[in-house]
Amino acid sequence: MEAANYRATLSEHPVAAPVDLETLRDAFGGMLPSDPTPPGVVLEELIKAAEGGLVATNGPRFFGFVIGGSLPAATAADVVASGWDQCAFNAVLAPAAVIAEESAGAWLKDLLGIPATASVGFVTGGQAANTVGLAAARHHVLAEAGWDVERNGLHSAPRVRVVASAERHSTIDRSLRLLGFGTALVEPIATDANGTIDVDDLERVLAAGPTAPTIVSLQAGSVNTGACDDLRAACGTAHRHGAWAHVDGAFGLWAAASPALRGAMAGIEDADSWVTDGHKWLNTPYDCGLAIVRDAQALHQVMTAQAPYLAAGTAAAPKDMGPEFSRSARAVEVWAALYSLGRQGLADLIDRTCAHARAFADGLRGLGYTVLNDVTLNQVVAAPPGDPNAAGRIAARVQESGECWFGPTIWRGRPAIRISVSSHATTTDDVRRSLEAIAAATEAEQLKP
Repeated sequence: MEAANYRATLSEHPVAAPVDLETLRDAFGGMLPSDPTPPGVVLEELIKAAEGGLVATNGPRFFGFVIGGSLPAATAADVVASGWDQCAFNAVLAPAAVIAEESAGAWLKDLLGIPATASVGFVTGGQAANTVGLAAARHHVLAEAGWDVERNGLHSAPRVRVVASAERHSTIDRSLRLLGFGTALVEPIATDANGTIDVDDLERVLAAGPTAPTIVSLQAGSVNTGACDDLRAACGTAHRHGAWAHVDGAFGLWAAASPALRGAMAGIEDADSWVTDGHKWLNTPYDCGLAIVRDAQALHQVMTAQAPYLAAGTAAAPKDMGPEFSRSARAVEVWAALYSLGRQGLADLIDRTCAHARAFADGLRGLGYTVLNDVTLNQVVAAPPGDPNAAGRIAARVQESGECWFGPTIWRGRPAIRISVSSHATTTDDVRRSLEAIAAATEAEQLKP
């Protein structure tokens, strides 16, 4: 009931309010009780302690970090799944969870135009999904070179080339560190003004380097601009050079579910691995990432683990599609989100949020802002008028007002604000209210002594 009441009043409350972290520490801290506490009292104390420290990330006017507001059906499914307390390890331990995962994976591959035979691993988010996809890539390219990386590790292994966009997300670099590659080996590809790779430069870099096991990391949805690489041309170039093509589409991959935007994803089916998040544009609760690999054997070879006490199912288990043994039945919320929206509802969600982004861009131009990106999806990057360093201060003013929330960024060396419209709950009125808050903050910043 508390969760339902919180959700029902999200649009009426400040998106975020100034918070004193020491007050929160005092509320959550203190001495651990020596005796048991009744569950009802625990819940009351939890709600009281958290009051004032919650940010309405699932509300209609939160535009930071490419965070979607969880759909009612997906939230309810998440609550029910927590009650079921299923460990989605394999079909012997959690048969319903595993079959929900199988069905949800099939639906999303069909929606996104990804080969039906690809393997889908349900992980925590884009970071884990990039790590899983690149681990499968590492296995494949080294196996092609005659090296068993799972058995022998990277010591004395053939050197692997990693070619990636200069505008890649930071999780790519972190995954490379986690996988033992390090980041010094990355060969960057030049990008255009909107952040998409120069395919001619990709060809140049691949042709100029040594013949070696190679992974090419591409992007579907720049975290700043929303721009998508030319996947058909880039995957074709990668494959001509014998490279594995990995696509980081943490949010942008969902654009393939919209007939109006599917053209931007042309060639998506040509890649070897894909990454996306449910908790971004699909609007599922946290946490839910998806690691999809064309060569199921490559994924299973990396992730599989067996022991005498592990009961085997009749098919590849979830434990063999990601790094976790123990995890929640997170596919249940994906299944519920997709079932509640349907094919048309998901397309409408994608198209509607993109339309809101365009309305933001138009409104910001009217306030004297310079929109720095082509607004092709749901991302808007804009530099304020006047002082070029005012972006961060304007974002802070708007955050403090509680009317909406977005953050500052740097794009091509220029301070800017970044607005990401990812929630199903955002309306045209929310856009209007947010633009009014931005106008007030911009004026206040320009008038300050």
